[in-house]
Amino acid sequence: MKADIEQVLESMTLDEKCLFVAGHGKWDTVPIRRLGIPSITFSDGPHGLRHEIPSDPHGAQESEPATCFPTASALACSFDERLMLWVGRALGEEARAADISVLLGPGINMKRSPLGGRNFEYLSEDPFLAGKLAAAYIRGVQSQGVGACVKHFAANSQERLRMTADSVVDERTLRELYLRAFEIAIREGHPWTVMGAYNRLNNYWCCEDPWLLTYVLRDEWGFDGAV
Repeated sequence: MKADIEQVLESMTLDEKCLFVAGHGKWDTVPIRRLGIPSITFSDGPHGLRHEIPSDPHGAQESEPATCFPTASALACSFDERLMLWVGRALGEEARAADISVLLGPGINMKRSPLGGRNFEYLSEDPFLAGKLAAAYIRGVQSQGVGACVKHFAANSQERLRMTADSVVDERTLRELYLRAFEIAIREGHPWTVMGAYNRLNNYWCCEDPWLLTYVLRDEWGFDGAV
């Protein structure tokens, strides 16, 4: 499989590679028809499919009807891996019915502040619990042939100024708390994709940090999917 991917990448022109990562609208990738690469459709969200209907000219997008599950913070209170597997499976079924390729969840950032705007969206405050429940959720979603996207990698602690914030964390704390949940989720859940965080981590943008995205994620944890 890896050899096939490398062969496809070598066959792509620079323009095609740029188009592929730029996206075709908000939720789709650009198809590369010359190489038989279809468009991939993504959708929120971690607790219920948010498949937008692109019809509102004013930008207030409506969504297709979908099952609404309890938030991750509430589901984590169950300490129930089998429940998370069932939730993931149900989300995967709905995503597949809507022709969604990748579901953007679960969210597993540790909560540094009670004021975090996405606290409700993340699994618990404990990295071991969050990692185990996330792995079960991922297995459930992907059992339906839909990719899961664990997020936000890493240390995304606030929504205010999230595009410029810098999470300053020493390496021991980072590995024992903020990365531990991701490590468990990736090693045990094998998600197809990982979503980078908007913020900086120790002054490096998370989506541009070779230490985070290559050394830790790929070389140490063996992740072979897409970021």
